[in-house]
Amino acid sequence: MVYTSIELTCGAGIATLTFNRPKALNALNTILLEEFADALEGIKKDESIRVLILTGSGEKAFVAGADITEIATLTPLGAKKFAQRGQDVIGRLQALAIPAIAAVNGYALGGGCEMALACDFIYASDKAIFGLPEISLGVIPGFGGTQRLPRLIGANRAKEMIFTGKHLTAVEAKEIGLVNKIFAPEELMAAANETAQLIAGKGKASLCAAKQTLNQGLNADLATGLAIERDAFALCLASQDAKEGTGAFLEKRKPVFTGGLND
Repeated sequence: MVYTSIELTCGAGIATLTFNRPKALNALNTILLEEFADALEGIKKDESIRVLILTGSGEKAFVAGADITEIATLTPLGAKKFAQRGQDVIGRLQALAIPAIAAVNGYALGGGCEMALACDFIYASDKAIFGLPEISLGVIPGFGGTQRLPRLIGANRAKEMIFTGKHLTAVEAKEIGLVNKIFAPEELMAAANETAQLIAGKGKASLCAAKQTLNQGLNADLATGLAIERDAFALCLASQDAKEGTGAFLEKRKPVFTGGLND
């Protein structure tokens, strides 16, 4: 597929996907969602990719939300289908086996905030703005915001954000646990890439096992979570990367992980 609304670059184990509709503040429309889904499928199949970075083009926005010009024309049935499409695509992002970092360079509102929430953690420019302002349009978040936000920052804080539609600065977002770290705009992508490089240097089997175990355990009781962890630990130990990692430790050298999910 030829992309017109996103850009995708890959190298050294890192995929960087940029939402690229700067004149529309990178708003999510049907075309962008289709391209995003296609890109995720390619990333999923590429054994060389160990980490994904998401960001937005231009200086103003990560993703400023869903495209209102498209939403305003929807019938109730059309709205349900549009929400289902957005939920499905963003769900694929969260289900991606490899870690995903959101590098939020500006507005992350509505669907943009929901996109960032589906990543494993968020780095933000000090100019970033977060919010779920759908209530001000007479609707509610439809791409997973009512479900992922309370799981991350707690129900009461999520309710306040959603009921008021209030925007949060990067500092406010960090204070409530929405954002991990804040950087100057010109330093954001370098910082995200530095962390991505650190992650990409690890074994893919263990990275994927760690992400899966964390995500599954969050929705389980402690005993079930520990059982999930035991099984994943045992499977990791059978991998080529575990052999390399333990061997390198015993030989007092730096490990070179080359294994994939099927090794």
